[in-house]
Amino acid sequence: MQHILGLLSNPHQEWSRIRDEKQSIAGQYLRFLIWIAIIPPVAWWYGASQIGWVLGGRTILLTSDSAAQIMGLFYIAILLSIGFLGYMIFWMAKTYDGKNNDVARAIAVASYMCTPMFLVGITGLYPVLWFDMIAGTVAAAYTLYLLYIGIPIVYDMPKERGFLFASATVAVGLVLMVALLGATVILWEMGAMPVFMDGA
Repeated sequence: MQHILGLLSNPHQEWSRIRDEKQSIAGQYLRFLIWIAIIPPVAWWYGASQIGWVLGGRTILLTSDSAAQIMGLFYIAILLSIGFLGYMIFWMAKTYDGKNNDVARAIAVASYMCTPMFLVGITGLYPVLWFDMIAGTVAAAYTLYLLYIGIPIVYDMPKERGFLFASATVAVGLVLMVALLGATVILWEMGAMPVFMDGA
């Protein structure tokens, strides 16, 4: 919880604290990631199955079972994606001569930089497209900000090299998003597609 508040209020200082902490993969997942990553799936399950989206004057809901299945897969995808992104950060840190490099630290960077995206997942409780898009855009911008200031601090490198490293990380993140979209299509074809119902 301390890191969440620090990253939101004083990110430069908090990244320095994160750099100086001893990290472990199990500790990162058990102390932080599995708890904060549950916020978006639970909020979106509730919003999609209990409140619904208003489209064309009609309220559209997912069935509770369908929403639970999709959000369970969403949660697993979050955990795996952070692990993959962390491994790629570890791998790229060698190229950019990052100091203090290990897989656990890289997963910590990936986890903490995504904190705004996890927190904005709470907007899923109120599924209104324009509101969710604005909140998501602000969270994505702050996530990028955390990445660009965090990489040079955690890996103790000049800002110019940190900028290139962070930009490469963004590119990996974009490729990962496209891969997740492809996996979504495959899962839908295998029967994990949403089941809709009309609301009142």
